[in-house]
Amino acid sequence: MMADLLLPFQFPFMQSAFWICVIIAPPTALLSCFLVLKGWALMGDAVSHAVLPGIVLAYLLGLPMILGAFAAGMVTALATGYVAGNSRVKQDTVMGVVFSGMFALGIVLHVALASGVHLDHVLYGNLFGVGAADMWTAGLISLAVTLGLLLTWKDLMLHAFDPAQARASGLRIGFLHYGLLTALSLTIVATLSATGLVLAVGLLISPGAIAFLITRSFGRMLTVSVIVCLIGLIGGVYLSFWLDSAPAPTAILLLTAMFILAFVRRGILTRRANATL
Repeated sequence: MMADLLLPFQFPFMQSAFWICVIIAPPTALLSCFLVLKGWALMGDAVSHAVLPGIVLAYLLGLPMILGAFAAGMVTALATGYVAGNSRVKQDTVMGVVFSGMFALGIVLHVALASGVHLDHVLYGNLFGVGAADMWTAGLISLAVTLGLLLTWKDLMLHAFDPAQARASGLRIGFLHYGLLTALSLTIVATLSATGLVLAVGLLISPGAIAFLITRSFGRMLTVSVIVCLIGLIGGVYLSFWLDSAPAPTAILLLTAMFILAFVRRGILTRRANATL
């Protein structure tokens, strides 16, 4: 019985999938907490969809696709912030317009120029097909983003809760703002080979949302989000082996189920607390 349960861990492609999950879980989980706290959940969706034209152009120019993805992600993030800050249109509306336009541009370039980019891999990832180069790229980005977030989490938390107080305290608001956007673009690049563009947004929202529902302090929220993300990713890959399903969507479904359970739990606790008053 135990040998059957450990069977997935004996295959090299499964071992690679588990390792890439361990690598990308910390930065996506930590970043999701700040995105949830700042109300930037849609920003992750916008940037993840908008990197497609950068990938296609990088392929056509013979450049690494991750460079095109990062450049397109930064352009999208900066353009969204500029338009929202210099018009009457709200930020969520701007994000919807920008990311849909960039995503459409990527599709048009792909079709019109016959780029040869395999969109299935780009859009949905390939957890069972990650190689050594993908591991190194994701690992270096993950290390840099994770260390950056851990070293500045208190400043980022104050900036998210009260930007005016953060500015009065002497914090470099511009550095924190654009640093977070840079971390977001880098993290999406790190998850590109594993979960793809479409499903990356699930990793950038669900762990932080789940942790927000079951914790009462931001420090614990950061820790719980990483644990939740690891459970979702590793559990999703493990289940996909037995269900013969795609690993990345299975992991996102598992995270969604965990969010529903956390939401129900919070509702029950709230009703009990109100009943005792």
